[in-house]
Amino acid sequence: EEAAAQGLIAGLNAARAARGLEPWSPLRHEAYIGVLIDDLTTNGVLEPYRMFTSRAEYRLHLREDNADLRLTERGHDLGLVDEHRWTRFCTKREAIEREQARLQSLRLIPGKPSTEEIERELDIGITRDVSVAELLRRPELDYARLTALPQLGPAVPDAKVAEQVEIQAKYGGYLERQQQDIDRQQRSEGTVIPADFSFRQVSGLSNEVRARLDASRPETIGQAMRVSGVTPAAISLLLVHLKRHRAQPAADSA
Repeated sequence: EEAAAQGLIAGLNAARAARGLEPWSPLRHEAYIGVLIDDLTTNGVLEPYRMFTSRAEYRLHLREDNADLRLTERGHDLGLVDEHRWTRFCTKREAIEREQARLQSLRLIPGKPSTEEIERELDIGITRDVSVAELLRRPELDYARLTALPQLGPAVPDAKVAEQVEIQAKYGGYLERQQQDIDRQQRSEGTVIPADFSFRQVSGLSNEVRARLDASRPETIGQAMRVSGVTPAAISLLLVHLKRHRAQPAADSA
């Protein structure tokens, strides 16, 4: 599977090269193939590489159930997804968004007869104004049970749409926090490390970290983050020194 994944990206980029286009590969937070390629190009291998979920720091986003939501639009942009499949995907995505909006708009207010009836039928307590989307986050409730009630239904007919609505509601808080982590990393990940940059000049780095960075020669902060043994504290020091490194030529010319 790992070899096939590389072949898929190689074939894509061979076609792009023939058309005079820039190469492309997914990022670590976009696909497991992105994790695989980044690991191989950044760290190299001493034995056959296997793609374990534990290698992905953002595996909560890299789920089997949302592969189409993560990659279909990108595949369409790259010319790998035909119009029939694209139309089907857009229909599903729009259905998910409509149902999420519908559940968010249904409000339950404590003390109202309609709310008390729902409390009895679901055997739950509602102590504050909540949306049905918030109710769906409760572990004892699920989408099928909620939408079976006439006041809260009907359920969407597509089981895959219903599945996504429920998963995104149940894990919404965790997904939001992980997205914030991704956004923070993206802001610094693309920072370029000059080819002539000396890791020896970064005071505060341990000799082991310096040796690992010298051996791997990462081209960006993102690659440096994934060098085995390089800590977040080391990355912070590296960012500070890179900022000084960039500022020095400007000061000299001034």
